[in-house]
Amino acid sequence: MKYAWLGCLLLMGSLLSAGTQDSEFNVNSRYTVEKVVISADGWRADLAANHDPDPDRKLSSTLRKDATALIGEKLNPTMLEDVGRRIRKELHARSVEHHVLRGKSPEYVQIVFEVKLRPARFDVSVPKFLYSTKQNWSGLAEATATIGHNGFTVGGVSDADELTERYSGLIARYENNKLGSDRVRFRFEFDDFHDQWNAATERGGLASLYRSRTNFEPEVTITLARPLTVSFGASFQQMQNQFPAAETEAANALITTLRYHRRLEDAENQHDLDAGYSLRAATKLLSSDFAYARHHLQFRYMLTRGRNVFIDDLTAGTISGNAPLFERFSLGNASTLLAGTSSIWILWEGTGSFTTPWSIGTAPSRSFTIRALFGTTTIRPLSGIPPGSGCDRACSPWRWRFPSAKGTSIPSLWWA
Repeated sequence: MKYAWLGCLLLMGSLLSAGTQDSEFNVNSRYTVEKVVISADGWRADLAANHDPDPDRKLSSTLRKDATALIGEKLNPTMLEDVGRRIRKELHARSVEHHVLRGKSPEYVQIVFEVKLRPARFDVSVPKFLYSTKQNWSGLAEATATIGHNGFTVGGVSDADELTERYSGLIARYENNKLGSDRVRFRFEFDDFHDQWNAATERGGLASLYRSRTNFEPEVTITLARPLTVSFGASFQQMQNQFPAAETEAANALITTLRYHRRLEDAENQHDLDAGYSLRAATKLLSSDFAYARHHLQFRYMLTRGRNVFIDDLTAGTISGNAPLFERFSLGNASTLLAGTSSIWILWEGTGSFTTPWSIGTAPSRSFTIRALFGTTTIRPLSGIPPGSGCDRACSPWRWRFPSAKGTSIPSLWWA
């Protein structure tokens, strides 16, 4: 009998608890979500704003869409807990708490997710890793420790793809993403590279080859408006020449960069617009042995629709004066298709991937790349090979052979 009464009491308690939860849910369902705000130390995203709510791309596109979808819907505590749990996982936060505040209109509420970040974070990344039959492996690995607004990065690189030579060595970088204000950032980078040239380039007897290179580069970035930033700084590079003797030369330049980024989203598509212009100007006033001006312009458009992605790139650049080899535009790497150097060039590239409905489960996506190069000056290989041969440091059957002619236009198509 005693156990029967105990069972009845437990049953009545569970029913009362369930009734309380149901009544609480029914009360909450009366309110409509007016605004969703995600706030962390030094960072805030207002998902109801008309402008870009997340200019620094702290959140993934999927999570941002799901959090924005709460606006206009009835208040649902279960969905709030689910979004908060995903925010905590994606931002590697210590905790995420949501607060329900009174809205501007009756029966409306505002949701604020308060994110408490960890005091320190450690990340490892591999921004570049590729293989070429002629250039072998190229890669970059970095480890970053973030403490508050300060980031400390150390990395190792061995790259024969980006420049004419293979450069290997150490990269160290310090970043402060809130220098007095969240609109001002500071960055300082130190590079120490050992450079290697292929035998054909060395046989060419170029006096501008160098065996080692160091770089000290401070830079300040200011956010003028949310889509627009401007950076200015300086680069102090020392090179130890390879021929005829181990002499040291300096390439000291002022750096200015203007960047624009905008993301537009609708019900099905996501559009990303990126544009940038950079100027590196070396002058004798900075005790530089080289005097030149390097202009670089880039535009990138990316369309995302579900699992399908299309990318369109346009890059242009020009150099005037006497520039060292690492500043010259190098054609023939993984990005620019052709081999050689040019003082003026324009590259257009379109890249895309799409899902074929008949191959789901086996090869769900196909990708393609279309590139076209328009050169306005003679393209001259650095390897000492005659211009008519069409082969340079990375000659392969998949690369176009090109004549030494002005106004060269060489399109190509990849399918993978």
